[in-house]
Amino acid sequence: MLFRSWAQVADTRWPDVARVADHVGVEHLVVTRHALVRQVLTDPVTFRPDNALDAVTPMPVTALRVLAGHRFRLPPTLANNSGASHPEIRAIVADALHPARVAEQRPWLTALVRERVTRLSATLDAGEPVDLYAELAADLPLLVLARLVELPDAPVGAVKEFARAALELFWAPLDADRQLALATEVGRFHGVLRDFAATGGGLAARLRAAGHSPDVVVGALFFLLVAGQETTSQFLTLLLHRLAGEPAVRAGLRAGEVAVADVVEEGLRLEPPIVTWRRVAAVDTTLGGTAVPAGSSVVLWLARAGRDPATVDAPDEFRPGQRGSRRHLAFGAGAHRCVGDVLARMEAAVVVAEAAPLLDGVTVVRPPWCPDNLTFRMPDAFVVRRATDPPGFPTAPRLDVARA
Repeated sequence: MLFRSWAQVADTRWPDVARVADHVGVEHLVVTRHALVRQVLTDPVTFRPDNALDAVTPMPVTALRVLAGHRFRLPPTLANNSGASHPEIRAIVADALHPARVAEQRPWLTALVRERVTRLSATLDAGEPVDLYAELAADLPLLVLARLVELPDAPVGAVKEFARAALELFWAPLDADRQLALATEVGRFHGVLRDFAATGGGLAARLRAAGHSPDVVVGALFFLLVAGQETTSQFLTLLLHRLAGEPAVRAGLRAGEVAVADVVEEGLRLEPPIVTWRRVAAVDTTLGGTAVPAGSSVVLWLARAGRDPATVDAPDEFRPGQRGSRRHLAFGAGAHRCVGDVLARMEAAVVVAEAAPLLDGVTVVRPPWCPDNLTFRMPDAFVVRRATDPPGFPTAPRLDVARA
């Protein structure tokens, strides 16, 4: 269950708090109810974020040596920081992603998405399949983020491969050979970040000017590249796939009867790219009547919390604007709430407004497939084709992200 939790969000048999052992025998307390998940997220004293970036699969010595050889370190910076430095680091990052700065990027992003949609529409009209992940959604958040925080100059494909490798290395069930391969890739790119952190401008320069160590600068950049853009490209893909199966919603968008912002919020509720998040109990406590010993790993089932009937009228239906739709916890809550929520919402709104018409009259050739992972969905492709195609068309191969 832990590594494909998005497939069980509608299962009614789950208690409010469940004890679940993972693939290596570690027991976790899985929290399923919206109110309890929010309670944990907003109480960083009782439930600390220290384990947020811990590897789910303990790393063998060989992988640890590779990471050490690249001087890989993840000090407390953002998601895993319960210390006194967190508010200042967060404030510097939040300023880089200020809503006013985000809004300035909207015209540029709209023009880019519109250009891609025009090209993809022509390809569909010509009878060819298109991969809406690789050719539309994959690199958009990275390109916007680069403009906001001056990310290191690296090929888009390399950054995407690094980000996905990091999500797999720290949050997936793995064997030792795979861990070693991923550690090599993550460690190598960590070196690129370290060099950039020492001399780069933008966010890196502001963190240095505030007196933060090189490791903290690297840690902040690492988290932004992994969680700040990869999760948004995942969400765009998942949302487009969901909209492909919601013709009434698309008709409402065309007629102006359904608001784009409401579609985005309902998508975040039903198709969040981050399905769980972790905390560790700092003291002996209770949660929903369940004893929680100090040191317990607490897995917050964000995706299921979004379908809690106590907070939303139609938990499993895509109804933009329904009561409770915006109460989802896709961005977390409390002191560690996602600092890039405004950015993610803007990007999703642009894509919905510009790309939803692409989904009219298409058939899904290749739905998104998501690998086993505790926290991240990581869809790999979303291939569509005009619905007039003859049945039995073979699955299209995944397209290179560099073409996006």
